Amino acid sequence: MNLAGISNLRFTTLTTLSLFILVLLLLTIDSTDASIHVYDRDPFREVGNAYLVSGGSEGLAASRIATPLPRHSSSVTANDGRSFIRFQNITFRRTEASAAKHSKTERRTGLVQVIIFEAADRDNIGGSPYGGQRSICCTPDLAKVEGCKQGEVIRIPSATDPSWPVTVNIYFRGKSLTAQLKTTEASIKKTGMYNLFFISCDPSLKGMTLTGQTSWKNPDGYLPGRMAPLKKFYVIMAIAYALLCIAWFSQYVRFWDDVLQLQHCISAVVAIGFFEMILWYLDYAYFNNTGIRPVALTTWVVTVGAVRKTISRLLILCVSMGYGVVRPTLGGLTTKVMLIGVTYFLSTELLNITENVGTISDIAGRARIILVLPNALLDAFLIMWIFTSLSKTLTQLQAKRSSVKLDTYRKFSNALLITVILSVVWIGYEVYFKATDPFNERWQSGWIITSFWDILAFALLCVVCYLWTPSQSSQRYAYSEEKDEDSDEETEALNSGTPKGDVSLVQQERREKNGQNRDEFDEDDEDEDDDAAEGKRE
Repeated sequence: MNLAGISNLRFTTLTTLSLFILVLLLLTIDSTDASIHVYDRDPFREVGNAYLVSGGSEGLAASRIATPLPRHSSSVTANDGRSFIRFQNITFRRTEASAAKHSKTERRTGLVQVIIFEAADRDNIGGSPYGGQRSICCTPDLAKVEGCKQGEVIRIPSATDPSWPVTVNIYFRGKSLTAQLKTTEASIKKTGMYNLFFISCDPSLKGMTLTGQTSWKNPDGYLPGRMAPLKKFYVIMAIAYALLCIAWFSQYVRFWDDVLQLQHCISAVVAIGFFEMILWYLDYAYFNNTGIRPVALTTWVVTVGAVRKTISRLLILCVSMGYGVVRPTLGGLTTKVMLIGVTYFLSTELLNITENVGTISDIAGRARIILVLPNALLDAFLIMWIFTSLSKTLTQLQAKRSSVKLDTYRKFSNALLITVILSVVWIGYEVYFKATDPFNERWQSGWIITSFWDILAFALLCVVCYLWTPSQSSQRYAYSEEKDEDSDEETEALNSGTPKGDVSLVQQERREKNGQNRDEFDEDDEDEDDDAAEGKRE
C-alpha cells in the first residue's frame, strides 16, 4: 500500500471512530430541565369567566433529596439536588378604579390565586355543569354540582396526590393598589410537565398587572427541559468534531502544497463547526448555572451557526457544480452563488436570534412561522439548484469518460440523496411529534428534534471530507481538467497519486493512456508515428 493509501486509511479510521463515539455517547444522555421566568407588568387577559396570566410551562425532574434545605436564596446552588418552583417578588397591581370601590377597613377586597398543576391533571382545573363549555371559575350552578366555592378557581384533587394541583391565595386589603406573594417555593417530588397560572375570578380586578419572577429549578440546574440534554450533546459533538479535525488537518498540513481551493473551503467548515459546538456548550453551561441566558454569548453562537450553515450549503452547491474538479472557477455563477449565500445567512440569523436570544419558552406560533417559511423556501431552492447542478456535472463527466471522478461524484450524489430523504422523513416526524403532543408531555425526548440536524450535518461533512481528502495527487486531480479538459480521465483517484518528481504530469498521463482504449487523440498520435516511419523508409 502506498503512502496516500495509508493516509486515506488513517483518515477513514479516525472518521469512523468519531462517528462511533458520537453514537455511543448519545445513548448516555438523559433529560432534565428548568428555567427562570420574569414578569414585567404583564396584563391579565380575559379567558372565559376568568382573568389570567400564564406563568410558564416546564418539565421538571423530581428532587433527589427527601428533606428540603432552608428556603433562602443564598442556599441555592445549581446542582444541589433540589427541584422546585420558587416565587420571588411577585406583585399584583390593580387599577385605581378597582381600589376605589372598597374602604380602608375592609380586610379582603380582591382575590388572586396561584395555580400549579401537572399536564396530566389539566382536566382537574375548571368544570362544566351541563357538559358544555368549561369554566375556570366557580359559578352558582357549578357550586351546586362540583361543590366548589363561588368566586374561586375550580380545583379537583389529583388521583395520585390529593395535595395537587397546588393553589395559593393572595388578597388585596382595603384600598391598597398592590398585593404581594412572599418568597416561597413549591417542591417537586414527581417528574412531569408542570404549568403555572395566576388567575382571578373577581370582575373588579380587570386591568390588573403582574410583576416579579419565578425560578424553575431541577436537581442539576436551571436549563429548560428540552434544552438540558443538549448541554451534554454539545460536549459529544465537540469531541466528534475534534476527531474530525485531527483526521482532516493532519492530511491538510501534510499535503499543503497540493491542497485545492475546494479543500480550503472544507477546512473552514470543519473548523467553524468545532468552534460552534464549543460555544453552544459554554452558552448552555452559563444558562444552567445562573438561570439567565447570556445574550452576548448566545448572539455569537447563533451567528457562528448561521455562518457554518451558509458556508456548508454553498460548499455543497459548489461541489455539485464541479468547482475545483471539473471547472477551475464558477465563472458567471459566482455572483448568483454569493447572492443566495448572503440571503440565506440573513434569513438563518434572524430565525436563530428570535428562537434563542433572550428567550426561554417556545416562541409564539405566528412569529416563528413568519421566519421559518423564508428559511424553508431558501433551503428548498438550494436543494433544487444543487441536484440540477449535480446532474449536469455527472452528465459532463460521463460524456468525457472520466471514470474515477464520475465514481466519486456518484458516491457524493448518493450521500446527498440519502441526506435529503432523511431530512424529509424527519420533518414529517417533527410535525407528527408536535401534533400528537400539544401539551409537551413528551418533553424528555424533545431534545432529539434539535440534535438530529447537527448529527446529519456532521455525517454529510464526514462524507465530503472522505471523498476530497488532501493527498499528493490533489493538484494533478484538478490539473487534468484545467489543462486537458477533453482528454480521457486518468486512472488514478484523487487519493492514490504517484509522488511528485518522478515524471512530468503530461508524460505520466500519456503512459497511462497507452494501456487504455484509444480515443481520437491517441489515434492522431499513432497516425503521426506511421507517417514518420513511412518517411524513414522512403
